Amino acid sequence: MPLISLVRHGQASFGAEDYDVLSALGREQAQAVGRELGRRGLREPHLVTGTLNRQRDTARLLAETAGFKGTPQEDPRWNEYDHVAVLARYTAPDPEAQADSRAVQGLLDEALEKWITDPDADGSAGWAAFANGTSAALAELSAALGQGRDAVVVTSGGVLAALCGALLSLPAAGVVALNRVTVNAAVTTLVVGGSGTSLLTFNDHAHFTGDRRRLLTYR
Repeated sequence: MPLISLVRHGQASFGAEDYDVLSALGREQAQAVGRELGRRGLREPHLVTGTLNRQRDTARLLAETAGFKGTPQEDPRWNEYDHVAVLARYTAPDPEAQADSRAVQGLLDEALEKWITDPDADGSAGWAAFANGTSAALAELSAALGQGRDAVVVTSGGVLAALCGALLSLPAAGVVALNRVTVNAAVTTLVVGGSGTSLLTFNDHAHFTGDRRRLLTYR
């Protein structure tokens, strides 16, 4: 059965002028997960990435390190939601909190749950549009894989939370909890079978243990 490895991008540049750039640590993380995926012996992996710079650069470094061939397919449905817009809509401005990644995470937890449960958030700006887009991208990828081929998708924490929340039928609070603990460059594995696509593992980051523990980040 085909396996789909969903990889969260490496650490971005929190606090920098351009957030959508891998940090030096993020590049190391991308190479580390590339070594891990190369070790797993995936079958002719089909590589897919969102269109954000941090996703594309993670995919490139991952593929180079793992020895994967071919050009990654880009699909914007694997992009992260606009966390800046979500924060602006559902939380009060707090300039001091914006400089503290932990404080920002707390605000984002609050805003994300409000967004998911907001009955007035419809159209392209609503949670349903975002979550349905991620599910459609996964369904198309699952259908396209043959029995002898696996896939690697480089995406973001919000996409992972939305997909795993849907696969596990979780309420909004469960989706927020998944989003909160996604590790940079961790691997979530799905299996494509006759009854559909199922979750095997979530947020596997064993490649950041032992002497590589310094590479473990959540933001």
